[in-house]
Amino acid sequence: MATDVAALGRWRGRREAFAAGEPDSRTDRLAAASTRIRRRILSTIEGAGLGHVGGDLSVTDILVTLFEGVLRIDPAAPDWPLRDRFILSKGHCAAALYAVLAECGYFPAERLVHFAAPLSPLNGHPNRRKVPGVETNTGPLGHGLPVGVGCATAARIRGEDWRTFVVLGDGELQEGSNWEAAMYAAQRRLGNLTAVVDRNRLQQGASTADTNDLEPLADKWRAFGWETHVVDGHSHAELLAVLSQAPGARPRAVIAGTVKGKGVSFMENGVEWHHKVPTAAQVEAAMKELAS
Repeated sequence: MATDVAALGRWRGRREAFAAGEPDSRTDRLAAASTRIRRRILSTIEGAGLGHVGGDLSVTDILVTLFEGVLRIDPAAPDWPLRDRFILSKGHCAAALYAVLAECGYFPAERLVHFAAPLSPLNGHPNRRKVPGVETNTGPLGHGLPVGVGCATAARIRGEDWRTFVVLGDGELQEGSNWEAAMYAAQRRLGNLTAVVDRNRLQQGASTADTNDLEPLADKWRAFGWETHVVDGHSHAELLAVLSQAPGARPRAVIAGTVKGKGVSFMENGVEWHHKVPTAAQVEAAMKELAS
């Protein structure tokens, strides 16, 4: 009980600090954090010689908004029972998640240099037994939302008010397990569940439209019984507005339009950057763009 009270107090302090000032100042702080995260992603992937830089950069603003402005969490008590649950279903973008967890204080940012190194806890896909702040192992696509449905159901059974947020890749939605989970969540009216789709329209090797077209994506979620919103996935203001809404009567889907490789001009909308590793010269050029 004492741990819960302390965690709640720390979380409230974080929320009050974030809420201080005008709305523009909040979004400015989120934008600055996103720039820091993008720079850390680039240096992390360069050092490891592997990663999924395009998707890492597209999902950055979503992760920063959630962790800095929305989630009820306490990095000093990662297992706080009343915390919100966050699941990165597109687990191949672990470098982005690790950078955000370090930014929030789950572990020192200096450890990012060990990303994907032999015996490092910072695996190429998140592992809940090795990294504080990771709720479930992800990597095989299509698993995150079903696990999230289970988390939301558990909160309902326990009569607790914590929420579950799941971030999915858009190509991942070609997996049928997502739609089975979506049907169940709507049937059970899990208003404590939010799914955020990183809609960058590119997957490994091709566009989603050329691989297995998802459109009309918003209509699909609505047809499955979800409250559905379409937002700019790089607008912290739009993301914050929808993700901060109180739970409704139905599960909520947020389709966040993004750009693969966002923030680095020569990577943006390039399908080859799904898991291409930038050279030292390319990292230097990208860092200059992100410093401007």
